[in-house]
Amino acid sequence: MNKKILALAAVTLTLSACASQIDAGVATGGDTPGFLWGLWHGFIFPFAWIGSLFDPDIAVYAVPNNGGWYDFGFFLGVTVLGGGSWFSSKKRGKK
Repeated sequence: MNKKILALAAVTLTLSACASQIDAGVATGGDTPGFLWGLWHGFIFPFAWIGSLFDPDIAVYAVPNNGGWYDFGFFLGVTVLGGGSWFSSKKRGKK
């Protein structure tokens, strides 16, 4: 079982190393969305996703953005502010 998990992790890391962002997706201007906008967009992701199903002008991810800091904020917004860590930390029944 452990060998299967290690193999899956190795394949996942290898494939993720091939991922890249197009140059047009990263900008450095003063009005470019950064960490705080990524945090906000991650937090409102569920609502933006539902809205994007009905309105093509609604996006769940800002492009262009400033790259890594926006991505980090978006990740934190989805997982922490969006309830990801809260749901996983709840105790499942007391014994």
